[in-house]
Amino acid sequence: MKRTIFIVAIIFILILAILIVLRSLSPEDAWICQDGRWVKHGQPAAPQPTGGCGPKHEINSFDDCVQAGYPVTESYPRQCGIPEGKIVVEDAGGRQDQAGLIKVDNPQPNQAIESPLVVSGEARGFWYFEASFPVKLYDNDNSELAAGIAQAQGEWMTENYVPFIATLEFIAPESNIGFLVLEKDNPSGLPENDDELRIPILFKGDIISVNVYFSTAETGGAPAFDCSEVTGVERRIPKTEAVGRAALEELFKGPTEAEQKQGYLTSVNPGIKIQELVIEDGIARVDFNEQLEFQVGGSCRVAAIRAQISKTLKQFPAVSQVIISINSRTDDILQP
Repeated sequence: MKRTIFIVAIIFILILAILIVLRSLSPEDAWICQDGRWVKHGQPAAPQPTGGCGPKHEINSFDDCVQAGYPVTESYPRQCGIPEGKIVVEDAGGRQDQAGLIKVDNPQPNQAIESPLVVSGEARGFWYFEASFPVKLYDNDNSELAAGIAQAQGEWMTENYVPFIATLEFIAPESNIGFLVLEKDNPSGLPENDDELRIPILFKGDIISVNVYFSTAETGGAPAFDCSEVTGVERRIPKTEAVGRAALEELFKGPTEAEQKQGYLTSVNPGIKIQELVIEDGIARVDFNEQLEFQVGGSCRVAAIRAQISKTLKQFPAVSQVIISINSRTDDILQP
């Protein structure tokens, strides 16, 4: 009798063990995809998947696509492929892009860049407006370093990809990390029509600081003040042996928007070209084109122009005197 009970108990334990193993291998305690819907079977330990399932469900985001098990392309931004050729692009700037709208060939993510930067790639026609869209460069603190316009290199009134190109000139920041932002042109101004692609980049090259000299609202023309009084503003430029020329080129760019708000102004004409700069025995001889004195009149403005150029060059220890010429002529230039 005892032997029979023992055998029955052993059989019962074996059957129970087999049932436990079969249950652990079965999908009963899991979320099962049926007819495009997640169906609860048993008591699954994991929460219900947030994305849809199956080949017929609607994909609304990159995460939906990944959770549905579709293949992911390791590009930037990453793309998830859906049957029948549909593509979902990973969030590249605060939103989920439902289709591939823009592709950048240069620069690539985390590429080291320097000025001037040529940005190129392709964008769908509806990314443009009047054949262009904005491109901006930021440092790691989201301070804008440069802004430009990407121009379509073909007919842009299409849904197809259209090549574009843009050139940005900038001064590299102290941090070597930044972002390139390509904005969808949005003439409507409506937030729901905004879109952008944000690409991480690196800055390369050594940076030096120079001063450029501008007048201020108090000294820029009022007779009661000294018109030759100018104030230095720091600019950061790529390291170069021709630092004097680089400083003058920064001067001729004029005050930035932020500097203008602080009251800085320039008396120097736009479009000036440095034809020659020679520094020898403490004397800087700099020759310009005729744009330097084009429609320049008044003793105050002439004094300000001379002061801006001279002070910008005299900041360097090798320069104690500045001689300005136009087309190699020094007589009768910059006359009131």
